[in-house]
Amino acid sequence: MGTPNLNSKDYYQILGCPRDADESTLKKAYRKLAVKWHPDKNPDSQEATTNFQKVSEAYATLSDPKKRQMYDQYGEEGVKAHEAGADMPGGGMGGFGGFPGGHGGGMGGMSPEEAQQFFAHAFGGGDPFGGMFGGMGGGPGIRFSSSMGGGDPFGGGGFGGGDPFSAFLGGGGMGGSMPGARMGGHGMRGHPGMRAQSMPTMAKQYDVIPQGTIVSLKGLVNKSNLNGDRGVVKRYISQSKRYMVELEDSDETLSVKPENLLQHVHVQIHDIQSQPELNGETGTIITWCPDKGRYSIYVASLKKFVSLKPGNVVLDSGTVAKVTGVESKPELNGRWGTIKNWVKESNKYDVQLSANQIIRLKVENMIL
Repeated sequence: MGTPNLNSKDYYQILGCPRDADESTLKKAYRKLAVKWHPDKNPDSQEATTNFQKVSEAYATLSDPKKRQMYDQYGEEGVKAHEAGADMPGGGMGGFGGFPGGHGGGMGGMSPEEAQQFFAHAFGGGDPFGGMFGGMGGGPGIRFSSSMGGGDPFGGGGFGGGDPFSAFLGGGGMGGSMPGARMGGHGMRGHPGMRAQSMPTMAKQYDVIPQGTIVSLKGLVNKSNLNGDRGVVKRYISQSKRYMVELEDSDETLSVKPENLLQHVHVQIHDIQSQPELNGETGTIITWCPDKGRYSIYVASLKKFVSLKPGNVVLDSGTVAKVTGVESKPELNGRWGTIKNWVKESNKYDVQLSANQIIRLKVENMIL
């Protein structure tokens, strides 16, 4: 796939796809861009809302064979005219509607609400954010230690109730509690765009995000266009205190500071006094809002987003997070450690900072 051009009016260029792209390529491009620019992942960003509308509208047209044919022959105006019932040269197809209850195509016509509706419809009512990797239960990120089966989950019509993140690692349902979002040293099948490589055995580093962890980029200044893109941690460079991250569907590898990475992990909601019905629900962290000091979390069972403080979010064992806000021992702030256990009674974690040091901290003192 090429580079998406969100300033273009051409649907193919917006999605970064050639004009002869097959259905699977178009779906993959839409999934990646829609997740990157989803308004709930980018709160208070008009740019994200606009881009989300653009990519949704482009895919809404190109994913429909009849609309795509009209667009290829006559462009955007041809799609609009045909939907309005006008006769087109070589016609005979008759009118055709958009997605159920939504927009029928044509740049500039899809509202934010319709874009959200189309996004939900495209994923067949499934959890578009949960699990990150498609139907895998358990821990915060999923550690892969064996071959991954399953073909492209976007090969058929719609998204089959799937997860847009699953295309990143090729789908294939996997169960179990497997923290860390790590890919083991075995080959991965059905995994377009990323190269599966054996990773060298290293001594356990409790303060380092593990190799193979799936992350999103955030807060980049010099390459702000990459913010929201996903990649895989290849290694940690101790001298520079940076991670080498290989981007999805790209040969590009970036040197990234820890604060510019977000791990999409599963969490459990705990101790919400105002909405006790949320307690015990599990969700997926979509983004961190530093101005509000809250996570935006998608709760699949409720099909909605909630904004929660770290103190109400329980990260699964095995997650590597950063110590913050410890007043009694301020020297600990800024250090990273592996969550070993959550003590429900006190709402605290046992955190391993090194091979010989385990400390107990409040849940709100560990953030991603």
